[in-house]
Amino acid sequence: MNEGPDPFVHRVRWLTGAVILILIFIQFLPWLESWLARRDAEPRAVLARGELAPDERNAVEVFRTASPSVVYITTVEEVTDFWTRDVFSVPRGTGSGLIWDDRGHIVTNNHVIMGASQATVRLNDGRSYSATLVGRSPRHDLAVLRINVRVDRPPALALGTSEDLLVGQKVFAIGNPFGLDYTLTTGVISALDRTITAGPDGQSIGGLIQTDAAINPGNSGGPLLDSAARLVGINTAIYSPSGAYAGIGFAVPVDVVNEVVPQLISHGRYIRPTMGIQVDPAINQALMQRLEMDGVMILRVEPNSPAARAGLQAATATPEGRLIPGDVIVAIDGEEVKTVQELISTLESHEVGEVVELTIWRNNDTRQVEIELQGE
Repeated sequence: MNEGPDPFVHRVRWLTGAVILILIFIQFLPWLESWLARRDAEPRAVLARGELAPDERNAVEVFRTASPSVVYITTVEEVTDFWTRDVFSVPRGTGSGLIWDDRGHIVTNNHVIMGASQATVRLNDGRSYSATLVGRSPRHDLAVLRINVRVDRPPALALGTSEDLLVGQKVFAIGNPFGLDYTLTTGVISALDRTITAGPDGQSIGGLIQTDAAINPGNSGGPLLDSAARLVGINTAIYSPSGAYAGIGFAVPVDVVNEVVPQLISHGRYIRPTMGIQVDPAINQALMQRLEMDGVMILRVEPNSPAARAGLQAATATPEGRLIPGDVIVAIDGEEVKTVQELISTLESHEVGEVVELTIWRNNDTRQVEIELQGE
C-alpha cells in the first residue's frame, strides 16, 4: 500500500517555495517602488518655519544695514617687459573697503593697495569706479582712496567706538574672501590690545582687536561691526600657518581709524605726535631687564626738539664702553608706560601741540616734566 507524501517533506517544500517567492519580491521591490513613485510624484508639503531666532534677526539686520557701505577692491600692477620694454598691467590682488563719507572716500588696508598702480572699487550695486590714492599710513596699515560717484552715492558706514569693547562681545565681518564678494561671518572679540608683526618690513602694529570671526585673504580692509551695525574695527591680518582661516584674526580699532583717516584725507599722511627722542624696542628690553624696572629709556634727544627744550637726557657711553643710563620714561599723564609700544600708543592718543606730563626716572629718583608734542 503506497503512503502519501511525508508531511515534513511537504512543509519543507512549501517553506522553500515561499522563501524563493519572497526573495524574488524583494529583488524587484525597488523597481516597483520607483515605478509607482514616477506615476504619482508630487512636491512635498513645506513645513512652516516660524519666526527667526533673535540672534538670526540681528545678523540679518546687520548685513542688510552695513553691506551697502562695503566695497570690493581689485588692484593691478604695471609691469615692463624686459626685452620689448612694453608696459602692461597684471592683476595684483583683491581686498575690501568701506565708505567713509559722502565725498567718495574709501578706507582700506595699506597692504591692499601697496605696490599697485591702479585700483578699481566696485560698489554693492555693481557699479565700478577707478580710485585715486589720497593717503596712507603703513604704521597703522590704513589707506584712503577716493572715487567720483556723481549720483546715488552709497551711504557712509556708521561709526562706533572701540574704547568700551569687551572680550566675548559679538562681532560681524563683511568682506570679499577669495573674491567671494559680500560674505558675512560672525564671531566674538577674543582679546584686546594685541600687537603683531606684519608687512614686508616686519613692522609692529599694536593695540589691535583679536576676533574669531572668519577672516581670510580678501577680507583685508573690510569692516568689523558690532551688533548695532556700527564700525568697531578694520580687518587687517590673520594668524594662520596655512594662509587661510585659523580662528585668529586682527582688526585696527575704530578709535585709531577715526584719528588717522582725517589726517590722511587732509595731509596725505599721518602726522604723529612725538617728543623728539629715539628709542629702540630690543635695546630697551635688554636695558630694562638689567635695571630690573619697567619703562622706556631715551637713547637720543634730537636737537631743538621738545625733548631738548624740556631738558630730557639721553643715555651715553663712556670711552671704555660702559653705558650711563639716561632718563627712563615711566608714565605719561599718570598712565604707566612699560614698553616702547606702550609709549607710542600713548603718544598717539594725544594731538600735536598738546602738552603732556612725563614721569621720568633719573639717578634713582622720579620727577615730572611737561613737554609739548610736535608733529612728525
